Amino acid sequence: MTSTQQRAALQRQIWQIANDVRGSVDGWDFKQYVLGTLFYRFISENFASYIEGGDDSIHYAALSDDIITDDIKDDAIKTKGYFIYPSQLFANIANGANTNESLNTDLANIFSDIENSANGYPSEPDIKGLFADFDTTSNRLGNTVKDKNLRLAAVLKGVAALNFGDFEGSQIDLFGDAYEFLISNYAANAGKSGGEFFTPQHVSKLIAQLAMHKQTSVNKIYDPAAGSGSLLLQAKKHFDAHIIEEGFFGQEINHTTYNLARMNMFLHNINYDKFNMMLGNTLTDPHFGEDKPFDAIVSNPPYSVKWIGSDDPTLINDERFAPAGVLAPKSKADFAFVLHALSYLSSRGRAAIVCFPGIFYRGGAEQKIRKYLVDNNYVETVISLAPNLFYGTTIAVTILVLSKHKSDTTTQFIDASGLFKKETNNNTLTDEHIQKIMDVFDSKENVDHLAKSVPHEDIAANDYNLSVSSYVTALDTREVIDITTLNAELKTTVTKIDQLRMDIDAIVAEIEGEEA
Repeated sequence: MTSTQQRAALQRQIWQIANDVRGSVDGWDFKQYVLGTLFYRFISENFASYIEGGDDSIHYAALSDDIITDDIKDDAIKTKGYFIYPSQLFANIANGANTNESLNTDLANIFSDIENSANGYPSEPDIKGLFADFDTTSNRLGNTVKDKNLRLAAVLKGVAALNFGDFEGSQIDLFGDAYEFLISNYAANAGKSGGEFFTPQHVSKLIAQLAMHKQTSVNKIYDPAAGSGSLLLQAKKHFDAHIIEEGFFGQEINHTTYNLARMNMFLHNINYDKFNMMLGNTLTDPHFGEDKPFDAIVSNPPYSVKWIGSDDPTLINDERFAPAGVLAPKSKADFAFVLHALSYLSSRGRAAIVCFPGIFYRGGAEQKIRKYLVDNNYVETVISLAPNLFYGTTIAVTILVLSKHKSDTTTQFIDASGLFKKETNNNTLTDEHIQKIMDVFDSKENVDHLAKSVPHEDIAANDYNLSVSSYVTALDTREVIDITTLNAELKTTVTKIDQLRMDIDAIVAEIEGEEA
């Protein structure tokens, strides 16, 4: 089955599950149950595979819980980070879901046991609270236990019916594709922007390639506004040849998406000792200060959100913001995220950050921060993308690439606004579009209507404006008009009109003469 076929089959199955529970669970809440169930199935199968160790004579799901010794459990938790008894496996629960009158409480107890199995082990912070958003006793599933169990059984059976082989062997990113499909269908009704929580895979691929460009190895990769972790995971998906020595780091302020990011790490077989996800406000309560610097940073922070800014007088002395001499505006935290990323970036690495386009030309504090970035030669490339690439917003965003190892003092501007494929609801970047952007990013060559490298002094003379349109002239697609030919045609037309008027006047005069 091709990736296109797998993706279409996945979407049909999810939509069928949605129809089975329609009218009881809000779309945005329903998303949590589908993703949570996908995760439950994955860790069950992954754990069973680990226990079986490739021995076809062992079928963990068929074993009795009684055979599990303390040593077996201890070794498994130290390796996998958690433990699941045979009776608790997804396959066994899904098989009996339709007749289990205590399905909702059984699931709640299983999820609690899985999380608690890590207590006292190094994996505890990575496992704790993973199923917090999968509330099996919620009235959102129905007012009675019977109603709750019917809906839960429908979701379990639906996810069990997905037949793509093992998760790792699948041609698609099951979790990412499921999330993307759910976001695209429900973000508009969620009361929030889908783009706040998810960066589409085609955009993530471009950002990951920019951050990892020509690095044969990186110490670690970091996302200060990690969302569901999709940006971090593109590095694993597309850079298997690279060695990410110390793993994946991210911070996320939203509790639901923080849980999704941790699930996503496990779903991509990144073990608990190879990722570190933290919950909290990156701007006011940053983590990983002792882990920096990072060789690769990727990020799609929220656009123009409010933050405390100058209301906290200590922030101007923060090592992340002090060098710029000014804080990002309280109503627009965009450059606070940029300066945070720059502070965490190593001298050999790159940061690729999705930004709201207004920050590249507005005055005030944002202009002063741009001046700091340009004068210190940190801005490698600014790339304008096509509109409508993200769910929940039609904004044509801009990617800012920061580097601390530039070989010259020019800044590259790339106008990629014309590179997109029109889809039903959103535009997408194809692999050919991404390759075209990466080729010109690598070469730094000037290409008419696409790319231009601009000297520092020219940017300074332009009030440190970093808008791509200020430096790359868009291709004029309007029809070229030959004025001489047009004037000749107009003269002929006027002559014909004059002749027509004379003919009409003659006809009118003749008619009036006959009437007289």
